[in-house]
Amino acid sequence: MAKRCDLCGRGSTKGATRSHSKIKTLKRQNINLQTKTIDGKKMKVCTKCIKTSKKDKKKKSG
Repeated sequence: MAKRCDLCGRGSTKGATRSHSKIKTLKRQNINLQTKTIDGKKMKVCTKCIKTSKKDKKKKSG
């Protein structure tokens, strides 16, 4: 089960935490995925795509 957005394909990124002694420990930063029903299908969508889809709907109606 991959942690990727079904719409845009964004996935997790790598980052580093630094301690007081400057030791680098690699960590994984996951994206904020939410399950949404789009066109009758359950999809894993990132919150960035949810926000842009709301903007697109508002732009079309207004």
